[in-house]
Amino acid sequence: MSERAASDVFFSIIPLMAHPENDSRPPVEIGNGSRPPVENGGAARPLLALGIATVGGVGYSPIAPGTAGSAAGLVLWWILPSTAAVQAIAIVALFLLGSWSGSVAERYYRRTDPGHVVIDEVMGMLITLFMNPVGWRGALAAFFLFRLFDVIKPYPVNRLEKLHGGLGVMADDCMAAVYANLALRTLIAIGNRVIW
Repeated sequence: MSERAASDVFFSIIPLMAHPENDSRPPVEIGNGSRPPVENGGAARPLLALGIATVGGVGYSPIAPGTAGSAAGLVLWWILPSTAAVQAIAIVALFLLGSWSGSVAERYYRRTDPGHVVIDEVMGMLITLFMNPVGWRGALAAFFLFRLFDVIKPYPVNRLEKLHGGLGVMADDCMAAVYANLALRTLIAIGNRVIW
């Protein structure tokens, strides 16, 4: 299959998956009506933004899309060179892309932080693993730590998710990942003292 054909297939599937009726979570009002109305019938859909926000459709996983997004983050971490500069650039790029595409997805789905948006989980995994010298066992520990902090949302994670638009989508996972990164560092330090 050519690259162009694969692209055509991808962009023909996203609108089918991206329909707001496919999100099982109840709608949540996202403001005071100041956002522009969403046109679903016949209007051009924000395919690129939805493709980025859902990490190529990973967010449409029928079971635990956030966990699927975190798994995609593990795969990206494994693929990226392990230099701090490359990983930092990837984190910043994901934050910027996620803030933009998350805002578009919120307007499209007419709800805050739609469940299909998982680019925040991908970024969160990279932050959790950032500059932590781990192999696959440590990466799995990072996965569980990030999921834990993302779910329990300790202060100020719970406050950051209330920020407007895609910034709120990304900021809460960014902070949850900082907590997970610190917890992973603590586990590594304890593990090194116990072993040595």
